Amino acid sequence: MRNEVVAVIGVIVIVGVSAFAPRLKIAAPIILVLIGVGISIIPGVQPVVVPSALILAVVLPPLLYGSAINLPLADFRKNIVSITGLSVALVFVSAFGTGVLLFVLFPQLSFASAIALGAVISPTDAVSAASIAKRLGLPHRLTAVIEGESLVNDASALVLLRSAIGATAGVVSVWQVGGAFVYSVVVAAVVGGIVGVVTVFVRSKLRDPVLTTAISFAVPFLAYVPAEAIGASGVLSVVAAGLLTGHFGAKYFTAPSRISERLTWRTLQFLLENAVFLIMGLQLKGLLEQVVDHDLSVPQSILFGLLATALLIILRFAFVMPPAVFMAWRYWRRAAPPGVTRANAPADAPAGAAGGVVLSWAGMRGVVTLAAAQSLPENTPYRPQLILIAFTVAIVTLVVQGTTLPFVIRFSGIRLADPAEEREEFAELIDELQEAGRGMLDNPSLVLADGVVPDPGVVERVRRDALLRSQSAWELAQTADASTTAPAPNQQYRELRLEVLRVERETLLDARERESFSSHVLTRAHEMLDLEESRLVQNEGLED
Repeated sequence: MRNEVVAVIGVIVIVGVSAFAPRLKIAAPIILVLIGVGISIIPGVQPVVVPSALILAVVLPPLLYGSAINLPLADFRKNIVSITGLSVALVFVSAFGTGVLLFVLFPQLSFASAIALGAVISPTDAVSAASIAKRLGLPHRLTAVIEGESLVNDASALVLLRSAIGATAGVVSVWQVGGAFVYSVVVAAVVGGIVGVVTVFVRSKLRDPVLTTAISFAVPFLAYVPAEAIGASGVLSVVAAGLLTGHFGAKYFTAPSRISERLTWRTLQFLLENAVFLIMGLQLKGLLEQVVDHDLSVPQSILFGLLATALLIILRFAFVMPPAVFMAWRYWRRAAPPGVTRANAPADAPAGAAGGVVLSWAGMRGVVTLAAAQSLPENTPYRPQLILIAFTVAIVTLVVQGTTLPFVIRFSGIRLADPAEEREEFAELIDELQEAGRGMLDNPSLVLADGVVPDPGVVERVRRDALLRSQSAWELAQTADASTTAPAPNQQYRELRLEVLRVERETLLDARERESFSSHVLTRAHEMLDLEESRLVQNEGLED
C-alpha cells in the first residue's frame, strides 16, 4: 500500500478514535495502541519498522515543544522540587533498580547494558495521564507535576542511556556520569534559553501571524540540533525553549499570532501524539519476529517485561508516597492557616496520601521507551529480547494503569478541583482587569496613539463593554450551581447572539450565490462572523 494512503488512513483512524474515546471514557492513546496491536497480528500484514532516530530526533522535539509552550512557567517553577525529584532522582532509582533485576535475569548481559535498558523504561509519558487528569478534574498542581515530570524525565533517561552505552565500550566512573549529566543539563538549559529568547525577539517584530507561526515550526529543531551537537541534552534544550516561548509570548506576541500558534500547535501535537501510539502498536509483529533465540523465547521475554513493570510500579510508590505523606503532615501541623480544614483546603495544599497514590499510579510509559530501546547498540546481547521487554513495559503500563487510573482517582478520595471556585476566581480576575482598564479610561489626559482625544461617547462604549464582560463572568459564577432551570442572562445572550449569527451567515451565503458583492468583501465578512462565533463558543467552554 502506498505511504500516502497509509498516512490518510492513519489520520482517519486517529480522528475517529479521538472522537469516540470520550464516550467510552477511555483515553484515546490506549485505544490506538490496541488497534495497532490488533492490525499488526493480522496474517499478511507486513511488519512496521520505524527508525528510532526518526522518533527521537524528528518527532520528539516538536512533541515536547508543543507541551512546553502550554505549561505555564509559573506552575513549572512552583513545582520544581517535585518535578526534579520525579524526573531526575526517580529516573536514576528506577534505572538502577530495574538494571539490577535485568542483570540478574540475563547471565550474558553486562551491568552497563542492563542499566541502559533500565534508563530506557524509566521515563513516563503523560499524554494519557494528563488527559484523564483534566477530564476528571484533578487538582491543577498535581496535573502540572505530571506534565512537568514527563517533559524533563525524557532528558534524564536519554542522558543516562548515553552514558550507559558509553560504559559498554569502556570503564566509566560514577563521577564521569555525574559530570556528563550536569554538563548536559546546564548547557542544554543555556542553549534552549538563548534560542527561546532570540526567537521570541524575532517573532515579536513580525505582525503577520502566518510568519510567526511558520518560525515556530523551526524553534524545536533550532534548540535540539545545536545542543546535541555539543554533547548536551537536545530534549531538555527544547523544553527550555518552549517554556520561555510560552511565558514571554503572552507579552510580546500579537493576539492573532498567539491564537494562530495555539491552534496550529494543538493540531500538530494531537496528530503526532496519537500517531506515535498507533505506530507503537503496529510494531508488535516486527518485534516478535526478531526474537528467534530459543534460550529466551517470546513468552519468557514478556514475563521478564512484566517483572520489570511490577518493579517499576513498586519503586515509584516507594519513592512518591513517603514525601507526599510527610509534606501533608507538615502542612497541616505547621503551615495550614487558622480555620482551614481538609474540606476547604486551598488549591496549593499538599494532596497527601491520596495525591501520592494517584501520582504513583500515573507512571505510564510511552513511545520514547520503545524508540530509545531500539537505539541500543546492535552488538548488545539479547537486544531483540530487551526491546520486547521495553515494549511490554510500555504497553502494560499504558493499558493497565491508563484504564484503571480513573478508578484510582475516584477511590483515592483526593479532593478534585471545584469548578465553582474556578469560575469565581475567573470572575475576580476579570474584575481586576476591568478596574485597570477603567483607570485608564478615567485618565483626563487620555489620548490615542495618533494624538487624537477620543470622543466621550466612544469612551463610554468601551467602558460599557468591559462592564458587560465582568457582569457576564459573575453571572456564570453565581448561577452555575443554582437550582433554577432558567438560563442565566449571559447564557441567554450567547444563545441569542449565536442564533443571530446563524441567520447572518445564511444571508452571507445567499449573497455569495447571487454574486452581489465582491469575493474580497465576502471573505472579510466571513472572517468577521467566524471570529465572533469562535469567541462565543470559547466562552461557552468556561461552563464545562
